[in-house]
Amino acid sequence: MQDPTIEVYLPSARNATGEAMLIFPGGGYGVLAYDWEGTDIAKFLNGKGIAGIVVKYRLPSDVSQVEKHNVPLIDAQRAIRLVRSKADGWNIKTDKIGIIGFSAGGHLASTLGTHYNEKVYEAVDAVDQLSTRPDFMALGYPVITFGLNTHGGSKKNLIGENPTEAMVEHFSNEKQVSAETPPTFLMHATDDGGVPVENSLLFFQALKDKGVSATMHIYPKGGHGFSLAGNDIHLRGWTERLFEWIESLR
Repeated sequence: MQDPTIEVYLPSARNATGEAMLIFPGGGYGVLAYDWEGTDIAKFLNGKGIAGIVVKYRLPSDVSQVEKHNVPLIDAQRAIRLVRSKADGWNIKTDKIGIIGFSAGGHLASTLGTHYNEKVYEAVDAVDQLSTRPDFMALGYPVITFGLNTHGGSKKNLIGENPTEAMVEHFSNEKQVSAETPPTFLMHATDDGGVPVENSLLFFQALKDKGVSATMHIYPKGGHGFSLAGNDIHLRGWTERLFEWIESLR
C-alpha cells in the first residue's frame, strides 16, 4: 500500500461543532485496522458533530522507501495540512483540528504531536506552509516508547531490526514531549498484552513534567485493540469521557 489517502466523514452542517479529528488506525506499522479503528471511529465522531478524517498512511517498507522511518510521519504532516487547507469548505475551524490514534496509529499520532516541527519532506505546494501542530490529541492504547515495554513489531517495522540508540530515542515519544505538545487524552487497559499500559503511563508522566494538560483513563480489563468497545458496558465509556474532554477544551 503505497498511496496515502484521506477519507473524509463530515457531520451535517446543523450538528457540526467546527471540530475535526484525523484518525490514525493501528496495525503495528504492518497492516491497517482501517474499519475497526478508522471508519467506525469517524462515523462515531460524526454523531457528536465532529468531522472524522481517516488517514490511510503508507506503511514503512524496505523495498520502496529510502527513509522508511519517516514515511508515516510525512503522510501525517501532509494530511493535517490538507485538512487545514480545506477547513472553510468542510465547516471546520482551523484551530479545532485534533488527532486520534490507536496502537501503532497512536505511536504515529504521538509522533505528529511531538515531532510536528520536524521537516521530513520538501514542500510540494502552498498547503505545505500551513501548521502541522494538532490542536489536541487522543491516544488509545498507544505504542509510545521504543525502549522497555515497547511493542516489538511496531518498533521493528518502523526503525528496523538493529536501530541505533539515537533512532530508538528519537521515536520514543515520551522523550520528545515539550511544553508545546498539544493537550492529550490517553486511554488504555491494564491487562493489555500487546502494548503494555506503561506506554500511556510514561507519556502521561512526560506531559505532566512539561506542564501540558493531560487526561488519562486506565481500565482494569479490556486487553488490546478494543476500539469503541460497544459490547463492554464499562470500557465503552471511554468515548463519552473523550467527548467531555473535548468540550472542556472549548
